[in-house]
Amino acid sequence: MSKILVVDDEKDIVDLVALHLQREGHEVVSVSNGLAVLPAAVKTSPELIVLDIMLPGLDGVQVHRRLRADSRTRDIPVIMLTARSQTNDRIAGLEGGADDYLTKPFSPRELMLRINAVLRRSQKVVMLAEQRIGDFLLDRKNMSLSVNGELIDLTITELKLITTLMANPDVIHSRSELLNAVWGYADDTQSRTLDTHIKRLRDKLGDHGGHIGTLRRQGYYFRTKKEDKAEA
Repeated sequence: MSKILVVDDEKDIVDLVALHLQREGHEVVSVSNGLAVLPAAVKTSPELIVLDIMLPGLDGVQVHRRLRADSRTRDIPVIMLTARSQTNDRIAGLEGGADDYLTKPFSPRELMLRINAVLRRSQKVVMLAEQRIGDFLLDRKNMSLSVNGELIDLTITELKLITTLMANPDVIHSRSELLNAVWGYADDTQSRTLDTHIKRLRDKLGDHGGHIGTLRRQGYYFRTKKEDKAEA
């Protein structure tokens, strides 16, 4: 099973999450201070981090930025825990590359489902073969995307998203289809998660962001011919 780093300064929450994770056979490491997260992640190399936003020392959004900036931890999937009133922090976390989020109070069963979905997603990204469409070269074996020979720095979630879109170019993928393929479940309340990752993917593609098309109220698709301007 997997090693999971749980970051929260509320002992009751840590104990509850650890109990359910250990029941499923996972190994749990925990820290309660934001400043301790990066050193703990480097030392223990977890397969996933459950990260609360409200932390002493350094808040979760700042912690997440440090994790993504460090080559030793940038590819570790992160699920962020937020209070319902912390909408801006939640959006900041997703825009920063968080793989998922869950609002407090939360159901331990839902958290376990999300953790397992993220773990499955991170493990399934490695596939054989390459795919070239125009200037895009998707290397599934080495989990990389290059455009015009330039390597694009993508998270595992972003790579899974572009892989799903490029698998059937010029075909509309519904929101529920993408949520299932990339996040492992289709929940309309997670539409914001999908929209945020699409925006980040377009931003990283820069001038080539127009290859990611939108059909309003239906879904997204990969255009084989880029439009001059990508949708917002």
